[in-house]
This record gives sequence, C-alpha cells and structure tokens, in this order.
Amino acid sequence: MNKILIVEDEVIIRTALRKLLIRNKFDVNEAGSVQEATSKYNLDDFDLVISDLRLPGAPGTDLITLAGETPVLIMTSYASLRSAVDSMRMGAIDYVAKPFDHDEMITAIKRVLTKREKAAAAQEALKGEDQSQIEGMIGTSGVMKELYAKIHKVAPTGATVLINGETGTGKELVAQALHTESSRRGAAIISVNCAAIPDTLIEAELFGNVKGAFTGADNNRAGLVAAADGGTLFLDEIGELPLEAQARLLRVLQEGEVRPLGSVEPYKVDVRLVAATHRDLGKLAKEGKFREDLYFRINVVQLKLPPLRERGKDILSLAETFIARYCEDVGKPTLRLTPEAIQLITTYSWPGNIRELENAIQRAVILCDSNELDHSLLDLESTDTETGKANAEPAEAAAESPEDLSLIDYFQRFVIDHQDTMSETELARKLGVSRKCLWERRQRLGIPRTRGKSSENKPAENKASEKV
Repeated sequence: MNKILIVEDEVIIRTALRKLLIRNKFDVNEAGSVQEATSKYNLDDFDLVISDLRLPGAPGTDLITLAGETPVLIMTSYASLRSAVDSMRMGAIDYVAKPFDHDEMITAIKRVLTKREKAAAAQEALKGEDQSQIEGMIGTSGVMKELYAKIHKVAPTGATVLINGETGTGKELVAQALHTESSRRGAAIISVNCAAIPDTLIEAELFGNVKGAFTGADNNRAGLVAAADGGTLFLDEIGELPLEAQARLLRVLQEGEVRPLGSVEPYKVDVRLVAATHRDLGKLAKEGKFREDLYFRINVVQLKLPPLRERGKDILSLAETFIARYCEDVGKPTLRLTPEAIQLITTYSWPGNIRELENAIQRAVILCDSNELDHSLLDLESTDTETGKANAEPAEAAAESPEDLSLIDYFQRFVIDHQDTMSETELARKLGVSRKCLWERRQRLGIPRTRGKSSENKPAENKASEKV
C-alpha cells in the first residue's frame, strides 16, 4: 500500500482529500504546514507528498527540496500557468488546480506513482553500471542516464555501433564519446556526412583512387577510410550511402581491407566503424534500398538517442546552458527566462531537437534588449508556410511528454469546460495569461470557440471572418 502525506492548512480540504485517498486504498498521513510535516514525519518514508502551494510559514514548494527523492505534487487555488511552471521548474512532479475533480486527482496520483515505480526499476536495472555524464553532453534525465551507461559499456569493446536518432539529437557527440573512451583515442576519429557528398564523388572520398581512375584523377589519393586507420570512422547519415559504396564498405568490415578506385591491389586497414542515421535501415533493407548484409554488419550494437521532447527537464538545462554560452559570446550578462518563455520551451515539440533549441536561444539572446528573455524572442509560434495554418504540432506533441502532460491537459480541460459560461477576458484572467496568448494557444491546441459567452468578446477580425 502506497504511503501518501497530505500537507494542507485548510481542514475541510485536507479531510476531504484524506477520505478520498483512503477510499482508493492509500495509506494517508496529514499535516497543516511544512514545519509540522518535517517535525512529525520522515519524508523519505512516503511514496508521495501532496502539498498546497500557499501554506502558513514556508510555502509548499520548500518540500520539494526537503523531500529528497520523494516526489511532491503541488495543488493550489491560484489557477495560473505561471504558478504551475514555477512549481514544475523547482522540481514538483505534477500540478493540480483547486477545486480539483476527484477522478483527476486520483489519476494524477496514479500517474506519479507509476512513474516513480518505473524510475526505480530503471535505476535497479542500471545498478552497477557507470551512469556518469559524458563530456560535452548535457542532461540528467532517466533516458540520458541509460544512454551514458550504454556508452560507457560499449566504448571499450571496439564493437561496431549504429546510432539511431532524429536529426539534431547529438549523434556526433555520441560517436566522439565512443572514440574518446576506447583504446583508439590516441588515433584520429574521421567524421563523414554521407548526405553532404555527391554520389559521384563519395566512393573516391571514402576509399581513395589511383591516378587516372577517372577524369580529373591526376594523382594517387588515399581516402577517408585510410585516414581513419587505427582510429574510428564515423559515417553520419549512412542511409544515404549509394549501393555501390555500400558494397565497398562491406568489404572493409568483413576483410579489413580497402581497394581504391582504379586499383587491383587492396591494402589492410584497421578501423572501428560508428554509423548514424535518422532513417529505419531495417525497413530500407527490406525495400532493397540498403544492403541487408551491410545492415546486419553495422547493427551489432544500436544506441537510440531520445528526441528532445522526451527528455523532460533536460530541455531547460540545455536552454540555460546555451543562454550562458551566447551571452558570453556577445558580452551580455546572463539573461533570465521569463515564466512564459519557460512554459514555451518545455511544451514546444522541438522537431529540430537540440540544434533547433540552440538556434532559437542564440537568436533570442542577440535580439534581447532587457535582462529577461521573453517567449516572443524565441519566435517558435510560427505558421506553416505550406498550409497557412497555425502550427499546432508543438502543443500536441508536448502533450505526449509525461512531465508536461498535466499542464497541457489542465489548459485544454479548463477552456473547454468554462468557455460556454466565461468570456475570453475571464478565461484569460483565470488562466493567468493575456487574451492574445489565450487566442494563440487556442490556435495551437485546436480548441475552437463556441457560441457561448466566450464568443461575445471575440476580436473584431475573427467576427468578420465568420461572416465571410
């Protein structure tokens, strides 16, 4: 039976919540303040702490630090996204607005406890493995710790590695880490982007050529495979490699030798191959677009890089790292993110992943004229140039992220449940945002306005568009 501590100064609410949790088979204790909670109980003994944000004395968010590994769910009657974002940034596991629906509260609790159990299971599975961070890589989320552990385990073996991940997730950093932690670190790592070299040149670039092998081949030339002899060859976007070049690469892996274009004499090479792709090579192999024998050769160990949207609080850590870097580059004091910017950064889907985040931060730092970096400077709420529609993907994709789900759900549910009885101004005030921001989020989330009270105060341009 899971143990839960309720920290709430309003006796009626505390009693009602205690009865609700007991009915749902939870072991419940209660306190009226942070001081009472810490003096009466050992917070490590609980599976979850549910605390009001506003308490007599210290605020409920102080429990986030005091509770250590025990997750803290914050509830408050101040139903604003600003409070939610601030609480989540401080480390709250989730956020529920009062008055809360009983089913909503139980669902949130079960979600938190399930997440805690999965995290504990993952930590147990990784016990004994080195989860220390990789130089140059930022992130302490569970998925990144698993990745670090696999890199530490695979790097010394010399096995061929296939890195799979979306564009911009940092595949080259992983390849560099595999090289640095291997016995080959004293030799070179040669990086090749297969998509950046024309098909007509890539064989010569990789495997070299002898004089006269083709028009323009005026000299003997060693290729990049030879340059990686004794070290590591990193082939990024290997799925773009032409079939002819794939056959030559297969020989390098099978026989440990390379034959330059125009030569009949191969020579031995000793390279470790690390390949990367954002494509499904197994599917391409079945379609005949990638050699199946090469696929099985390079898919000895596969490392999957998580997209940025699945990395939780790492997103904010990366953003703040980029802010510090680019502020130093342009000679500005380190800027602070506004709550609205934090919300946007942590709920946007980041289709371009870390590369897109870095570019957005660099642009915002350059354009910022104050000591706070606002969401408008990030320029992420763009429209789709092909459809002309507002880009709804960020919010929809963000709703899939476990750490951001409650905020998006709360916003959608609140608007849908109250838009028939509240004006846009009232809705915006309750949500703690401007009317313009509310309108923009409606567009991104695809929440149409109804003909209720909220439609009475639509902007003039929207009314006009309905008449057309």
